[in-house]
Amino acid sequence: MSTPLITPDLVAVDVVAADRDAATRQLIDLLAAAGRVTDAEGFHADVRAREAQMATGMPGGIGLPHARSAHVTAPSLAVGKVPGGVDFGAPDGPATLVFLIAAPDSGDAAHLQILAALARRLVHESFRQSLKDATDPATVAEIITREVVPS
Repeated sequence: MSTPLITPDLVAVDVVAADRDAATRQLIDLLAAAGRVTDAEGFHADVRAREAQMATGMPGGIGLPHARSAHVTAPSLAVGKVPGGVDFGAPDGPATLVFLIAAPDSGDAAHLQILAALARRLVHESFRQSLKDATDPATVAEIITREVVPS
């Protein structure tokens, strides 16, 4: 993969958001600023449409919004740490870690590979805790690159 899945500029460590839409929007803005999303509004509409199909909250305080979109230039992962938590529909309460997976329209396989690899790691409390303990974007990006991205 020529473009890294995640870089420190795609991580926000202190997201303050009233709801999942606001948290997702902040992560979309990071993707747009990095040139990975060509139309933030269009991608936001795609993510909202996907979220309307089924809630993307996972146990353990995880939000996992994701979408394939014509507005995405490269498979990407933006991460937000939300100390106050936002509701992504998980049975055990609000998400304090939000992972936004952005995949190009043509990226079926990449999108599913990212989702599956991330989901496999997120079931481990030690992985979730290492991300919660990380205090800066570079550390979060490094942990995810080491643990999730296939080498």
